[in-house]
Amino acid sequence: MTPLPDLMLEPLVRAGLLEDFGCGGDLTTDALATPGQILHTALVARQDGVVAGLSLARLAFTLIDPAVRFTVERPDGSVVAPGTCIARVVGPAPAILGGERVALNFLSHLSGIATATAEIVRAVAGTRARVCCTRKTLPGMRAIQKYAVRTGGGSNHRFRLDDAILIKDNHIALAGGSVRAALDAARARAGHLVSIELEVDTLDQLTEALQAGGADVFLLDNMTPAQLREAVAMVAGRALTEASGGITPDTAAAIAATGVDILSLGWLTHTVRALDIGLDYDSRGA
Repeated sequence: MTPLPDLMLEPLVRAGLLEDFGCGGDLTTDALATPGQILHTALVARQDGVVAGLSLARLAFTLIDPAVRFTVERPDGSVVAPGTCIARVVGPAPAILGGERVALNFLSHLSGIATATAEIVRAVAGTRARVCCTRKTLPGMRAIQKYAVRTGGGSNHRFRLDDAILIKDNHIALAGGSVRAALDAARARAGHLVSIELEVDTLDQLTEALQAGGADVFLLDNMTPAQLREAVAMVAGRALTEASGGITPDTAAAIAATGVDILSLGWLTHTVRALDIGLDYDSRGA
């Protein structure tokens, strides 16, 4: 997995460090550290999971002091177990202890997303379905959260509103409640490289959409597996099909088995649990 460039990541990490240091800096470390004191530490997994976010963790230390040495042992995308050393961090105590929380916040959160994504990917193995995230991301963190989804083996939905046209129920209401009118208006405005996706809640809506000329992608929202199978048969390969709504590790396999092309899950980014990772004293360097 190719990491995101530091140019994209530095503003996020810098903002986190400024928030943490406040106006007075790290009062605890300033009071206890001796001048020139060097710490040997390691980022260690405390749970099974998939690593993501090491570039942000590195920047949390090196933006404070470029003298910090950050050595990756298990790169992004690695599967780790409790006790696995992910990276070794050596350098001046103020930089390591000052950047610790920001580094762990980014690394734990993104590794949690990658881990959850990998679980769903495993659940649908052997089907045609791809696991996809949504725009339900934390403001300002979309690029890195979507990166974590890719690190876990998933795919990304659109990043921004200008990536594609996605017609949902409120947009159909804008078009007077007519699926045909909404599709016609979208086609008239869309450039030749812009895909059109239509959300449908019922098979009757899907029938209306197909009679109106269809779309590039159909978002099949909150349908049962039986309804999804019928919808896939109705589309018959003329467009991509995307299942959404209430998909969990327990239900993903059954939904994927219906033949849909994509499973989209908002919770991968908006409510995922952080992976437990700690910064520990590294006796190897003592």
